[in-house]
Amino acid sequence: MLLEVRHVTQYHYAEPVRESVMEVWMQPQKGARQRLVSFDLELDPPAQLFSYADAFGNAVYHFDVPQPHDRLNIVARSAVETQAPPPLPAALDMGEWDRLKSDFVRGENFDFLRHHGFAVETEALQQFVMERGIEPLRARDPLTAVQELSKIIYESFAYEPGVTDADSPIDLALKARRGVCQDFAHIMIAICRSWGIPARYVSGYLFTDRSGGDRSDPDATHAWVEVFLPSTRWIGLDPTNNVIAGERHVAAAVGRDYADVPPSRGVYKGDAESQLAVGVSVRRARAAMTEPEFIRISQPSFARGARRRGPAGGLRYDQQQQQQQ
Repeated sequence: MLLEVRHVTQYHYAEPVRESVMEVWMQPQKGARQRLVSFDLELDPPAQLFSYADAFGNAVYHFDVPQPHDRLNIVARSAVETQAPPPLPAALDMGEWDRLKSDFVRGENFDFLRHHGFAVETEALQQFVMERGIEPLRARDPLTAVQELSKIIYESFAYEPGVTDADSPIDLALKARRGVCQDFAHIMIAICRSWGIPARYVSGYLFTDRSGGDRSDPDATHAWVEVFLPSTRWIGLDPTNNVIAGERHVAAAVGRDYADVPPSRGVYKGDAESQLAVGVSVRRARAAMTEPEFIRISQPSFARGARRRGPAGGLRYDQQQQQQQ
C-alpha cells in the first residue's frame, strides 16, 4: 500500500520569542515491510536542518531559529510503501516462555524489559489486572497471551479524546476507563514487561478505516505496541483498534515510551504564551494535490492543554502536547 502522510505542526506565540530550538521524530522508518519513498520537512521561519540517529535508531531532525518570531510552522510530508506482515502462527509452544528468559534475549532487549517513564506498574494497574483476569493469561503461550491482552484492553476502555493529556500517567486512564492510543499502549507495555516480554512504544500514523471499526482519530498521530518473541521477532499490536499492526500502520519511531519519541520537542527563549495546533492526513497516494486541497485536508485543530507561558527572559522547555490518538 502506497500512502501519503502530511503532518502539520504550528506553534503560535502571544508575542515574539527570541529563539526556538526543536527536535522532531516525524520521518517514517525504513524496513523490510516499510519502504520510505520520500520525506520532506518544511520550516517557517526557514532554518538549517541537521539529522542524527538516536539511541533506538530513529531518524531525528533538529534545528535552531535564532531570530525573533511569533510563529513556528513545521510541515512533514512523506510517501511510504507498506506491506502486510506475514501471517502469525495460531499459537506458540509453551517453551517460548523459557526462550524469553535467555541471556541473549534479555541482553538484546534490556531497554524494553524495564519499567520506564509512563509505562510503569502502579497500584491501579495491578488492580486492573486482577479485575479483568489478566494474570491467568500467563498460563497460555506468549503469542496467545499478548493477543488476548490487546483484546482485553480494547474491550475495557472507551476511546475518548480529552480525558487524558500527553503527559498524563496511566492511572488517569485506568481510573476513568477512558483514553486514547497513547494511554492504551503504555498500559499494555507495562503489563507485557511485567511478564518478561520485551515491549516497545511505536509512534507513527494510521490510515484509518472507520467503516472497518477503527476508533482512532484520523487527524492525529497514532501509537501502538511491538512485542518481541524469539520465534516471531517483533510483532505489532494495536490495542486501540484490536488489530495486528499491518500495512495501514506507518511507524515513525520506537522507544521505551512516548517521552522517547514525541513528534516534536524543544525549547524557546522568551516570556510569551504558546499555543499549538496540529493537523495530520494519511491517505492512499494519488496524483499530486493542489495547494488549496492540501490546506483543506491538513487544516490543524487546536490541541487541548497546549497553552504555555515561559519565564521572563528564560529558556522555556516546551514539549509538543500533541497527544497521540
